[in-house]
This record gives sequence, structure tokens and C-alpha cells, in this order.
Amino acid sequence: MKHRLNTDGEEGAFSLVELLVVIAIIGILAALLLVAVSRAKGKAQRIECVNNLRQLGLALQEFKADHGFYPPFLDPAEHSENRYWKNALGYEMGLHHNTGYTPKGIWHCPSANRPSNPAWNSHTEVGYDEYGYNVYGLGFLAPTNSLGLSSLWSSDLATPHVNELGVASPGEMLALGDGFYGGPGIIEDGVSILGRASESAVLSHGHSFQDPESTQRSQARHQGRANVVFCDGHVESPTLTFLFEDTSDAALVHWNRDHSPHREKLAP
Repeated sequence: MKHRLNTDGEEGAFSLVELLVVIAIIGILAALLLVAVSRAKGKAQRIECVNNLRQLGLALQEFKADHGFYPPFLDPAEHSENRYWKNALGYEMGLHHNTGYTPKGIWHCPSANRPSNPAWNSHTEVGYDEYGYNVYGLGFLAPTNSLGLSSLWSSDLATPHVNELGVASPGEMLALGDGFYGGPGIIEDGVSILGRASESAVLSHGHSFQDPESTQRSQARHQGRANVVFCDGHVESPTLTFLFEDTSDAALVHWNRDHSPHREKLAP
């Protein structure tokens, strides 16, 4: 230990107060370093997620060019690789996607905090999707009156195809992104449908709202933002507030293929 001369000219050790000051300074510097490292890690994860979505956006463009329409969520008339939207995009990239397993590769967002045991599912490795598709646009989850890029399959209703001309403004229409479905103050994570609805509609649909940490995980994933790709293939990172709470026309039109706000769809 370093010594110094005391008032009598003799060597003396640092006082307890001085040692505590030094320890406090070291602690502050360590905390600042941890914050910097955490921010750098978060930024790297966001960049990786954005790159995943860019590739999925390119696959969406390729599918649209090959088929003349956007991938349906699930096509009951299709029994090949294009039956499910993730399979369709996967095959465009030469990849196979099995929805029964943990998301990997391009389907895995490194910032997704996957719950160890989702309360809404008895199988920890099944049913948690890290990216979702804008199936409905605004409104309640229903197979009719879809404003998005598809509708869910039902036994008595064929899934309509949305062609390129069916999207009024591709550069402003959400196609897919982080797997969030929600409304003001409440967001469900880990779903294959990217969507927004009224709070009552979200609650009536939600499975993971049995898990009170769902919205918390969503907020933490990209520090209050979501990475999304639009129908023209470009990627943005809007805030969750803009996506799920803002009721301005500028916010609502992004969900609907006719580029209209359809505020009535958010009624309780």
C-alpha cells in the first residue's frame, strides 16, 4: 500500500475516508462502463434485427414478383411450401421454416426476451414467434373485413389474395416486424400477427396477458421501439407509442392497405 508522510514527518497509510472515496470512484467508473457496454450490445442486437427484417423484406418483394400477390397468412388452397406466410418467405430465401421450433437464424431477434415458460402455452418451445405479419391492419382479429395483407384461415372462407394494386401506398404500409399485437398501454409479444386494436379487443384475443410481463418484455426489446418492414421493403424503427397508442391519421394509415385511418375500427 502506498504511504505518505504524516504531520510528524513519518510515513502513514491512507485514511479510511480516502479509501472509501477511491472505492466509490472505482464503483462509479465501473457502473458507467457497464452502461456503455449494455448500450453497445443493445445497438448491435437492434442492427442484427434490422438486417433480419431487410432480408425478409427482400423475400417479400421476390414472392410478390413471382406470384403477383402478397403471401397470405395461411392459404387453405395451398398445400406446398407457400401454405403459411413464413414458409413462403423462407422458400424464397432457400430456407425452411418449421413453426414448431424455437426461432433461429433470420427468424430470431437477438433482443427478444423469450419467456422460459409462456403462461399461455404448455410447450415452452412452441407458439412463440419473434416476428409477426400484418394480417388484418386495424381492428379485431377476424377472418372478414381485413385491412391488412391477408386474413386468417377458416373452414368456410377462402383466404383472399392481396395483389400489388391492392395496397394503395406500399411505402407507408406495414408488412411485418417484431411480433407485437396490442393497443394503448398493453402489448402482447411472441405472436405471428403484427397488429393493433382497441384495448378490449386485445384483451379478448390475448393469450400471454395471463403473463403480466408481456408488455414489459415488449417495451424492453428495443428500448420502446419496434423494428418493422414496409410493403416496399424498407425498414424503420418507430416507437411503440406511435404504433399502438397514437390515434392521428399519420399513425393509423400505416396499418391499412387502403391508406385510410379507419379510426372506427378502434372503437371498444
